[in-house]
Amino acid sequence: MKGISILGSTGSIGRQTLDVVRKNPEQFRVVGLAAGSNWEMLLAQIREFSPAVVSLRDEDAALRLHRALVGSRTEVVSGSDGACAVATLPECSRVVAAMVGISGLPAVLAAIEAGKTIALANKETLVAAGELVMGALRGDKSRLVPVDSEHSAIFQCLLTGRKASAVILTASGGPFLGMTHEELEKVTPAQALAHPTWSMGAKVSIDSATLMNKGLEVIEAHHLFGFDENHIRVVIHPQSIVHSMVEMTDGSLIAQMGPADMRLAIQFALSYPEEACGYKARLDLFSTDLRFLSPDVRNFPCLDLAYQALAAGGTMPAVLNAANEIAVEMFLGGTIRFTEIPRVVRESMERHATEQVQSLEQILQIDMITRERARRIAQGLRRGQP
Repeated sequence: MKGISILGSTGSIGRQTLDVVRKNPEQFRVVGLAAGSNWEMLLAQIREFSPAVVSLRDEDAALRLHRALVGSRTEVVSGSDGACAVATLPECSRVVAAMVGISGLPAVLAAIEAGKTIALANKETLVAAGELVMGALRGDKSRLVPVDSEHSAIFQCLLTGRKASAVILTASGGPFLGMTHEELEKVTPAQALAHPTWSMGAKVSIDSATLMNKGLEVIEAHHLFGFDENHIRVVIHPQSIVHSMVEMTDGSLIAQMGPADMRLAIQFALSYPEEACGYKARLDLFSTDLRFLSPDVRNFPCLDLAYQALAAGGTMPAVLNAANEIAVEMFLGGTIRFTEIPRVVRESMERHATEQVQSLEQILQIDMITRERARRIAQGLRRGQP
């Protein structure tokens, strides 16, 4: 039985991970949970799964949880150090990294140092600090298995052992596929959150609508599989049935298909190299319609910005990621329009002098500086400044 720690247990991926655990009670045991501030949901998870240690980033929420758990054997910790404690528990063999943004990056690096297998559902970790993470993984102590449906698909395709020349990431196109720039200027946060095929958190849903989600996945695929930006392609596939493809050296394709259900990828990542099958979701081939389109980078320029960041290398992807997080936050808050998200990201990138990646502290400092800069850019847009 594998001991599982989940970073981001109250989020979408975290909750779906617990669904997979419920379906495989003889294979997985929850030993640690970490969340942000939702202590009420975490309390319910503790009562069901009885983990040894839980953490909340918010100190006040952690205190409330501690009071609600009087007499419980579960230990409550808090802050960034608390997440690291959950990720490095001796009884934990696999860490699900499902936090939003780069808040969980120190915990992921701590888990790698402790020799854990990382089931990575947080693409920002590799986007902002891919060189650090992949460098820490060198050796036999730890391993990374992707949870993102696209990267899980590529990972599974590459298990055939055939030599690949390129990878192809599929994108649903989001809720605004085919819209003009003029139409996109009028869309609301509620419309952007209504994804046509996947059930996801708010941040990922907006990123899917702008195609930034696919851009971040391009950078993630570079670090995971070693392909450069010229050998990572994106196609729009509205049905979300083909999760991604690998092109062989002879031009043939191997694709991984399935219903739009993240729990299948989560289950694969939790059990690999074995295979759990307690959770099942079958694809109805007789109602399957496969279409593939080229991405519209003119009206959805975030994808192209991600390719530019990958080509620049160094600290530029961290700037892309941080600026995008702030732009999404300000769009959801009504400060900027949907079409201004890429403008905030572009201007943030233009104002950054790329450096070589050297340390976690450097990445966190650049992340903080970029967030402040992106916020000022967005506020300037609201005031109508150039």
